[in-house]
Amino acid sequence: MGPVKINRPAVLVLLALVSLTGQAFSASGPPLQASAVADKVLVLKRQRRLYLIQGSKVLKRYRVSLGGHPVGPKIREGDRKTPEGIYVLDWHNPESQFYKSIHISYPNAKDLAHANRLGLPPGGDLFIHGQPNDFVGPGKQPGDWTDGCIAVSNEEMDEIWRAVPDGTPIEIKR
Repeated sequence: MGPVKINRPAVLVLLALVSLTGQAFSASGPPLQASAVADKVLVLKRQRRLYLIQGSKVLKRYRVSLGGHPVGPKIREGDRKTPEGIYVLDWHNPESQFYKSIHISYPNAKDLAHANRLGLPPGGDLFIHGQPNDFVGPGKQPGDWTDGCIAVSNEEMDEIWRAVPDGTPIEIKR
């Protein structure tokens, strides 16, 4: 058998595609400075974006995955919707079933009152989190796949984990 001939242009195109695919799953822009601290988190569900904000400045934005049925506000436990409203990121969970997670204080008083009027349990146990601990893949699962949480890649979760102290407000908008 003779030497293997390598088609250099084809290899370069393949490497470029792999690089672009990886970028599609990564955060926008350069890595967040280690000293950056957000004083607010904003999530825009339609855009599938999470913004870390300090004052009036956006520190960084991330593409997110939402609940499996993301359209509309969360109404009851098990509806797989990501809530809409103003909450607090109240505690970091290093022992999560996902790669790190930060708890969202859902349900708030408005959510509880609405669920009570409907006679439904509001649900809870919602987080910003990385990928499932047993996930094997290129960066993160595509599409909306959570039970109502907000998911990012593990690398992105490391940045968010570091930049968002307990007590940071989060606003989740349609």
